[in-house]
Amino acid sequence: MNTKARKVMIIGTGNVGASAAYALLNQNIAEELILVDLNRERVEGHAQDLADAAAYMPGMMNISTREASDCADVDIAVITVSGGALKPGQTRLDELQSTAKIVKNIVPGMMAGGFNGIFLVATNPCDIITWQVWKLSGLPRSQVIGTGVWLDTTRLRRALAQTLDIGAQSIDAFILGEHGDTQFPVWSHSSVYGSPIADVWRRRTGQEIDYDALAERVRKHGFEIYNRKGCTEYGIAGTIAEICRNIFTGSHRALAISCVLDGEYGVNDVAIGVPAVLTQSGVQQIIELQLREDEVAKFNHSVSVIKANIARLP
Repeated sequence: MNTKARKVMIIGTGNVGASAAYALLNQNIAEELILVDLNRERVEGHAQDLADAAAYMPGMMNISTREASDCADVDIAVITVSGGALKPGQTRLDELQSTAKIVKNIVPGMMAGGFNGIFLVATNPCDIITWQVWKLSGLPRSQVIGTGVWLDTTRLRRALAQTLDIGAQSIDAFILGEHGDTQFPVWSHSSVYGSPIADVWRRRTGQEIDYDALAERVRKHGFEIYNRKGCTEYGIAGTIAEICRNIFTGSHRALAISCVLDGEYGVNDVAIGVPAVLTQSGVQQIIELQLREDEVAKFNHSVSVIKANIARLP
């Protein structure tokens, strides 16, 4: 019997970090949640509030606060820090400089503190920061991942499910590429139990599927939420919880997350959203899909955008 307590450290307790902690608590994914934030009053307040909620759980969950460098016993470190809210007209890439400076101040201290768990990056721009964390940490690429396009994939499946009147879990469709403007659905590998999405759509609606409109709808969805409420938190919190659960259970399930490539898809030295199999040690393997020519072009364009922004890191 494995009696080791599962420990998740959440670095940054703004909207995303606090919501992620609450999702992990409610889904009983860990035995200990460790909160880190420069704002001591806020982080202590969150810890006490979450401890109240934990009292209603069937088992015991310990909620604590620490410095990020006190991390040698942590299994998964979730990075949710942010350099500030986006201004109108900005994209996720505009957060790069401010967020990268914060990360640059955190990760080396964690490594000096003995961290040897899995980094899960859930801050923007996700793919570039995932690559930065990998470089700063010196950890194997299997231990540094980002939430990537898994939330975008979930949004795509939900959009399809609404029209097809089929549970989203039954739809095999996903996004590849940057968690940003260059992401794209892989229509060549999209189906419902083996039946191509286009066929199911035609039978259900009597019309041809508008691939471009659907892709644009999914790409803009996060910004629509952001414009209405000033942040997105619950969807990404659910994404963090799901990734952590699949790591802890060693599910061997493939999720579309941000991974550092080393020859896969003919690409090296970049983090980007691809299907990857998760185990308790992180990424076990990256699934390489046979993409159509137009999809290869979109993937390579996404790679070029990410690499150009990696070159901008401070």
